[in-house]
Order: sequence, then C-alpha cells, then structure tokens
Amino acid sequence: MQELRRMTMRPCKSLMALLAALMLAALAPLPLSAQNAFEAVIKVNDQAITRYEIEQRARMLQLFRSPGNLPELAREQLIEDRLKLSAARASGVVLSEEDVEAGVEEFAGRANMTGEQLIRALEGAGVGASTLRDFVRVGITWRELNRARFSSRVSVTEDDLDRAKAAISGSSSSVRVLLSEIIMPAPPSQAMAVQERASRISQVTTEAEFSAQARRYSASRTRARGGRMDWVPLTQLPPALRPIILGLAPGEVTDPLPLEGAVALFQLRDIEEVDAPEPEYAAIEYAAYYIPGGRSDAALATARQIEDNTDTCDDLYGTALGQPEEVLERTSLAPAEIPQDIAIELAKLDPGEVSATLTRNNGQTLMLLMLCGRSPLLEGEGPTDQDLTLFITNRRLDSFANGYLEELKAEARIVILE
Repeated sequence: MQELRRMTMRPCKSLMALLAALMLAALAPLPLSAQNAFEAVIKVNDQAITRYEIEQRARMLQLFRSPGNLPELAREQLIEDRLKLSAARASGVVLSEEDVEAGVEEFAGRANMTGEQLIRALEGAGVGASTLRDFVRVGITWRELNRARFSSRVSVTEDDLDRAKAAISGSSSSVRVLLSEIIMPAPPSQAMAVQERASRISQVTTEAEFSAQARRYSASRTRARGGRMDWVPLTQLPPALRPIILGLAPGEVTDPLPLEGAVALFQLRDIEEVDAPEPEYAAIEYAAYYIPGGRSDAALATARQIEDNTDTCDDLYGTALGQPEEVLERTSLAPAEIPQDIAIELAKLDPGEVSATLTRNNGQTLMLLMLCGRSPLLEGEGPTDQDLTLFITNRRLDSFANGYLEELKAEARIVILE
C-alpha cells in the first residue's frame, strides 16, 4: 500500500493550482451537448465511451488547468483508459476499492486536502466523484501493470547517475531561451472566448503574426514590444514549463497554458547553449501587494506609483502600513512550489523589479508582484543518489509504458460514432 501511495498520476503540471481553480465558482462551464448525455460516442474494442464521460473528464481537466483542446484531450484519455484497464485485467492486475480510496487520498494530499474535501469541491464544480475515482484507478493500475511487466528490464548504473548529476549541476554550460509571450486575462465571463482565441493563436507560425496578436491582446508589459522577452536562462523558468519550451522549434507556439484568471502562450524565437553555467535555485523569495480594482486604470496607476516609490521588497511594508495584513504577502518557496503564473512573471524579473500583469479574486484584485531574491542550490543540496535512481527508473519505465500503449492502440478496434 505504501508503494501505491507514492505513485503519481500526473494529471497536470502542478496540482497546487487546483485549490485556486476550485475557488472559481463562476468559472465558465464547458458547453454541454443537447443530445443524449449517456449515448455511446466512441467504442474501444466494443467498450462504450459516453458523451457524459467525455464532458465530465473535460470539465475535470479544466479544473486541473490542463492545456490544449480539453474535449479532444478527454476523448484521447478515455480511449487510452479503456485500453489500459483491459490490458491490466488480462494480466490479472485489478485494484481493490481500498487501493483506489488510498490513491484518492494521496492525490488530494498534494493540494493539502483530504479525499473527501477534494471530492466535495469537484462535485461543487460539476464533476462527479466517480470521474475522479476512475481517473485515479487507471493511473495506479497502469503503473502497477508496467512495473510488473518492465521493472526487470530497467537498471541504473553509476555512469547513469554521473550523467544525471552533470546535467543537473550545469557545471560546463547552460541553456537560455529567447521567447515571446502573450498573457491574456480570462475572467469567468470571458473564459471560453479567451480559450478559443488562444487556441487560434497557438497555430501561428511567424514571429510577426505572434507579435501582432501580443500587441492586441496581451496584458503583460512586453505587449508594447510585441510580446518579445529578453534572453532567459532555462533554470529561471518554472520547472513545469521547461520541457514544454524545449519541445518547441524556433517559431513554434505552445498550446494555451491555463493560469489563474488568465491564459498564456509562448513562442520560441531562439535557443542557445552558453559556456557560463546558470545556477539551479533552492528557493525564490517574492512579495505580492494586492490592489482593489483588477486591471482598471485606477488600479494600474496605483501599481505604477508604488513601483516608482519602491526599490526593494522591504519598501512594500511602508506602502502597506496601516492596511489589513492580507494586503501584503511575502513568501519564499522552492521553484516547483510556486504557482505557475507567478513563476512565469518572476522568471522575467531581477530583484527589486515588479510585475503588474496578474490578478486574483476573479480579476477583481490586481497583484503587484516583486522579486525579492533567488537562493541558489548549494553543493550537496541537490537530489540524492536514491532520488536520481528513482527518477531515472521512472523515466525508463515511462518509456516502456508509452511504447506498450502505442502497441495497444495499434491493435485496438476504435470506432468513432459521431
């Protein structure tokens, strides 16, 4: 059971965003079909997938801040789920209900919630408990099946560990990227329209066209430059964003990346390896000062005035003097723990610089964000040999699992009924 608790289902880039997402009670729902919700729309080896299941999975993915075309992603996931469970049953891998409930508790724990709290929150947002349980069941079952099938074929040598340590330390060189960005506010009343616009922009293939869209729609201060950012060391980007950026060729654009109250897009303009190594960071300290009024002219003017009168995070205490304590928050977190939207803004800042791009409270509160400082990892603070061995093992198991899933798809009878 402990092994089951340690497994991850990885539904999204960071589950920590879930708490904020579930608070958006007015979040615009995905459109529901007027047709029979329980009608089979896909058959996978004679197993039906209903319209209701697709709508539920897409809704859950929306709450988990998953990027891309969510109805299409839901279809793809549910097809794969049918294949995974069928393969597991054929191999005698079947979870008990107790294992599923333990998996739900572990999953919810990543958002500092109990399983019951998570289920209640999802139900309040229109997602049934069975949708979450099915999602968790498949994730754990698939990992159990692939551990049983492939663990004996995976080994980690000293050379593997040495290469991993060299890659992490960046001792000889580092990578930096040249990006353009579009950060579009997406208040609940406009969420679907902004998502559709972001999907269209993600198909852009030229820098000029992306820049034109940035000038028209972006809320970031890079808007005046067509969204063009300066060179950014890869280590300053949010950990979840790094593989997405590295997966792009110059000129390509990311899928829409849901943030709290916004949608982000990035275009890769260039990438290069430099001799001077960039550090990995143990912690990033930042301050957030909250201004009523969202992105109104008055709130933005207040943000500019504060920016003009402050040079360090300590100066913000004077700005907040006499106001409620919650007006100013100062936080130090490991990079992986920072909310994605905040981490993206911090990546563009030097200590003492500010951003007034983000909002909270359904767009009603402007967040003035200031970077206080970055603390680099010291020698010996990185992952242990045990951590690296587990990471390499899981990567190789994932590779075997992905190949196995492709085989199952190739052999399956998948019929789209609509």
